[in-house]
Amino acid sequence: MARKSRLTRVAVGIGTALGKADRKAHKMAKAGLIAKQELDDITKQAEALKRQLQKTTKRLKRALL
Repeated sequence: MARKSRLTRVAVGIGTALGKADRKAHKMAKAGLIAKQELDDITKQAEALKRQLQKTTKRLKRALL
């Protein structure tokens, strides 16, 4: 079997490093997207609670008058 040249071995190492970096970048992008979606959900929940509090406050003021 012929021995691989040094250039071939270096090229394989570079390709491996690029592949690992690309995989890590995809994981980070996916995590960022999930975090953004969770933040949007939390914002929607906070807005709903704010509206609910306003309605409750309005009803309480009317009941006390």
